[in-house]
Amino acid sequence: MTEYSPTDLAAQLKSGLLSFPVTHFTEDLQFDEEGYRKHLSWLAQYPVAGLFAAGGTGEGFSLNLEETDRVVRAAVDEVAGAVPVLAPATGSTSNAVAQAKAAEAAGADGLLLMPPYLTEAGQAGLVEHASRVCEATGLGVIVYSRANAILHDEAVAQLADRNPTLIGFKDGVGNIEQMTRTYARVGDRLTYIGGLPTAETFALPLLQLGVSTYSSALFNFAPKWAIEFYDAVRAQDRDEVYRRLNEFVIPYLDIRDRTAGYAVSIVKGGLAAVGRPAGPVRPPLTDLREDEIAELRELIARIS
Repeated sequence: MTEYSPTDLAAQLKSGLLSFPVTHFTEDLQFDEEGYRKHLSWLAQYPVAGLFAAGGTGEGFSLNLEETDRVVRAAVDEVAGAVPVLAPATGSTSNAVAQAKAAEAAGADGLLLMPPYLTEAGQAGLVEHASRVCEATGLGVIVYSRANAILHDEAVAQLADRNPTLIGFKDGVGNIEQMTRTYARVGDRLTYIGGLPTAETFALPLLQLGVSTYSSALFNFAPKWAIEFYDAVRAQDRDEVYRRLNEFVIPYLDIRDRTAGYAVSIVKGGLAAVGRPAGPVRPPLTDLREDEIAELRELIARIS
């Protein structure tokens, strides 16, 4: 059974930075559980408010049901209750429901509901999709508004009214008007999480819109720096935030933006650069080139 009620989980997640670890693969693209556990053990030295297993940075979109279950169970076992573990619910409604039930059985504390694959849908359909997942377990659910599943404020309000276990809204769009509308309509009923790629870029302005925390991919390979950046954001220390953006984040974005999909690949590149390789990314993603890893290594040296 989960140690966190949905209400407790919501309060916990807004209290600190959120960890979205990569999923380790062997050279033949199989799940490297030993490497994954070692990575979580290293990151456990640093304070975070929650761990999201097999999320977007964790290439959850490339895992089958059995692999997702293995990753979630490894995370639950490795952190041993030190922080809540949230599992993904992905793909079709039936697939997402199956993953939700498996996550609850594995001892996960909550769920991150990803957009359904490929098909577009209206707001009513997205509300029904998310509601089916919320109804499948007693776990707290965070809905990820992104790609083909962008939820407008009216839909978020309907979801919140209909589903007591909906605890969070993760924004992967960055539309200021929509975020303002959502917070104005729903208020503190939900926990708001920044979910744009390299979320540090948007952390300070989104804080003003009620987005109290964010998913840090950079935490994977620069955990101390990521915690310090989060602290600067929460203190609304503009000078320090922009100093760090200029020193590291913006040049990092320049590498990330060279190839579609590098938002994930560059995180594994960062781990390779600091001597903690996590293996390759799975297709359709592609790994950074060796010269790009070298460039990233020089960039990381600035903040080490």
